[in-house]
Amino acid sequence: MTSYTKVQLPFGRTHLQAQIPSANLIGVFEPHGIQQTADEHVLISEALEHPIGSGRLRELVLPGQKVAIMASDLTRPCPSARLLPFVLQELADAGVREEDVLVIAALGLHREMTPTELEHMAGPDVYHRIQVINHNPQDVVYLGTTQRGTPVEVFRPVVEADFRVCLGNVEFHYFVGYSGGAKAIIPGCASKKTVTANHAWMVHPDAVSGSYVGNPVRADLEEAAAMVGVGFILNVVVDAHHHILAAVAGDGIAAHRVGCDWIAQRGKLVIPKQSDIVVVSPGGYPKDVNLYQAQKALDSAALAVRPGGIIILVAECPEGLGNAVFEQWITSGLTCDQLLDRIQQEFVLGGHKAAAIAKVALQAQLMLVSPNLVDLSLSGIEHQAAVNVALDTAFARLGSGARVLVFPQGASILPQRLADGE
Repeated sequence: MTSYTKVQLPFGRTHLQAQIPSANLIGVFEPHGIQQTADEHVLISEALEHPIGSGRLRELVLPGQKVAIMASDLTRPCPSARLLPFVLQELADAGVREEDVLVIAALGLHREMTPTELEHMAGPDVYHRIQVINHNPQDVVYLGTTQRGTPVEVFRPVVEADFRVCLGNVEFHYFVGYSGGAKAIIPGCASKKTVTANHAWMVHPDAVSGSYVGNPVRADLEEAAAMVGVGFILNVVVDAHHHILAAVAGDGIAAHRVGCDWIAQRGKLVIPKQSDIVVVSPGGYPKDVNLYQAQKALDSAALAVRPGGIIILVAECPEGLGNAVFEQWITSGLTCDQLLDRIQQEFVLGGHKAAAIAKVALQAQLMLVSPNLVDLSLSGIEHQAAVNVALDTAFARLGSGARVLVFPQGASILPQRLADGE
């Protein structure tokens, strides 16, 4: 009788259960189990009391100054509502009035957040005390051009502030290297022209996950953000349950790099070999809020699957595809080769996501378990009704002896083959 291993896969705010023949399972790989070493209030307080590369926030701002705080939108797992009270207390201790503080949802080019969502992001108490607004990518001020040719246009209220604080969470990012840091301003509070020019560097071979040294996208956005000025950051590392595991504060680059190194320690995982089948979840909500976000988990899976193998992506995607341009490209009927040719001829923001999926689909067969998208014909992607149906299909194609890797937190890991880790 076949013995099965049951694996829970995050799916929105719930889980799906995959049943995998135990003899076929290479392993279930998750970020290293680093536990919360202290209460999150202690972690945040200590980060603010001992900033990296700068003075304390209360020492950097002056009474009468206008302060803009950039907070992550709903597509990010950053617990802004739990960070803002600490930042606001630092500002109050410096003599900054609440009416001089503005909290901005750093949307980038994502959709506006509703008033209810803004209240959830900031927390009810802060939302009703402090002005909280959405970034508007059309209301921008031109500040100059980076060495790589990116025109820098930033949201007017960010530019007009006397001091800027960036909140965020640090995790792997498939072409910026890591999230967090100055990314709250570029692309978080930038125009479409700025975001498009910066993200066009994603095709560079050094624009890869887990690398900030020599990464042209990261270097370009930090140069752009410096034109407006990043006064202070507070970044955190969270686990799958959004518990804060670590916090860093201070200089926009120095503090950020400490957070990146912490993520690398936690998320770079050595796998014994490439697998025939990889089952991957981005990590549940908000990482699978739409396919535009869930795509990031495919890059982790692509590092672990053999050429010609099968990747099964499990993502709820309650908001569908998540981007109009991405939708036009991924539903265009173009082949994967045609999508890659198109992005190489002209970089188009949104189209770059379709091209990223196409690149993986040329390496391995892509199956998607997402009831919300099942009626859409997507280039390079095959729909499956359920995760265990997908597994049955995969075994039928690759043979009963096919080996399986599982990544329940695919957006939070960076697989490395044994030879790469030695």
